[in-house]
Amino acid sequence: MTEKPLRILQIMRSPIGGLFRHVLDLTRELAARGHVIGVVVDSEKSDAATESKLGDLAKYVTLGIHRPPIPRTLGAADLTTPLKIRALAKRLDIDILHGHGAKGGFNARLARIGNRKAAALYTPHGGVLHFDPRSGAGRIFRQLEKLLLGQTNAIIFESQFAHDAFARQIVVPTCVAPVIHNGLLPGEFEPVSPGPDARDFVFIGELRTLKGVGVLLEALEPMRAPDGRLATLIMAGDGPDRAAFEAQIKAAGLADRVTLAGVQPARKMFGLGRVVVVPSLAESLPYVVLEAAAAGLPVIASRVGGIPEIFGPTAESLVPAGDPVALRALMQAALDTPEVARAEAAQRLNFIRDRFSVGTMTDQIEALYRRVVTRP
Repeated sequence: MTEKPLRILQIMRSPIGGLFRHVLDLTRELAARGHVIGVVVDSEKSDAATESKLGDLAKYVTLGIHRPPIPRTLGAADLTTPLKIRALAKRLDIDILHGHGAKGGFNARLARIGNRKAAALYTPHGGVLHFDPRSGAGRIFRQLEKLLLGQTNAIIFESQFAHDAFARQIVVPTCVAPVIHNGLLPGEFEPVSPGPDARDFVFIGELRTLKGVGVLLEALEPMRAPDGRLATLIMAGDGPDRAAFEAQIKAAGLADRVTLAGVQPARKMFGLGRVVVVPSLAESLPYVVLEAAAAGLPVIASRVGGIPEIFGPTAESLVPAGDPVALRALMQAALDTPEVARAEAAQRLNFIRDRFSVGTMTDQIEALYRRVVTRP
């Protein structure tokens, strides 16, 4: 007998970054499998980009998009919004409250109080770990995580790294707490071939110190290709430290070798660079590494966060974060022996193809939904 569709409420504060990408992919796949879904998102976040993203999501949510206020840190709405979500869940006869990010997770679990029919799940996506533990908000959020464990049916971690960091910095989960990796759509596994005018290296990400951009520029300075020409780089993205990096480019004499392309789609940029470089100082499970690996491109990355989980059998080639000398050595090797870099890329693609697909991700989350919703 076919199991009945689940009624699911996905809860997040703001539709941005990898968190929204995850929610959109999961919602689209669950809807295709017959489940009935609604979304809760912050009413105070409203601009053209946000509305466009929510328009994409609306195609798959038959229970509607609901917009109560959800402040980023702490605010009066934190006392009222969980009550609104609880009432909404009862009215819509919700089986699953799935919170994403710190505030989505808090609201999902607070909304479960007084509504034992619905199971509450939480995917941190970094969540509370993004808040400085020395700040007032950081201390309060960490304490709330501990207090809300009793209302949590499951915590889904997107990487083993995230699981271990949560257990080390906050609390060891007493509920079901699987690692379920993010996944990519079938079309993202189509190969990308860099064009004839492609730069040697491409960076895609936020222009901020945490992403290791300064380290990348330092590594690039003396680098030459085997034919003697100076190595080139194209960077896509924007961010709070852009002006500082522009000054570094000018001071180092890199203006003719480094192109700033602004915010651009990842797959478009993959055709403009031969090797993707991800020199981050900290990460969780970055989509850009997954996307580049799925496109069949060589990837040079730091050994941070969940990146070793993506690299799998090729993890020995990861470089220490913040080390321009080690980064330069690996970039130079990619220039000198491109056939070796391409062979490693093929090995990495074979590793991630089945492990990091949207279908595999949704299979595991759907099974977890079924598991917790049938508990007494």
